[in-house]
Amino acid sequence: MNLLLDTHIVLWWLDDHPALSSAVKNLIANGRNLVLLSAAVVWEIRIKEALGKLDIPSDFSRVLDRQPFEKLAIKVEHAHAVKDLPLHHRDPFDRMLIAQAVTEGLTIATHDPVFEKYSVPLIRG
Repeated sequence: MNLLLDTHIVLWWLDDHPALSSAVKNLIANGRNLVLLSAAVVWEIRIKEALGKLDIPSDFSRVLDRQPFEKLAIKVEHAHAVKDLPLHHRDPFDRMLIAQAVTEGLTIATHDPVFEKYSVPLIRG
């Protein structure tokens, strides 16, 4: 499975948070799955950190590098794909993740019910 992680899922994975479902934990930990970390997720986390809404470790970049994640850059084609999404909500980070999933043929792991309004494969975390 090719799995794209939403921001909450990444944070819960890193924190071993009980809200993260065992199904998603197993998918991330399973070395046969491609688990992708979008630049949009890191961007969102860093913005929230800068605004004082999120406390992350000073070595956060290294923490991410130690995870079983492949990095997914934001491409121009992803940005263009956002235009074709219905406007179910306005969160630019979520919309980018959905556009990336659609463009790249990925399944999104998320806890956010608004993702269900889009035509993209999901696994609830």
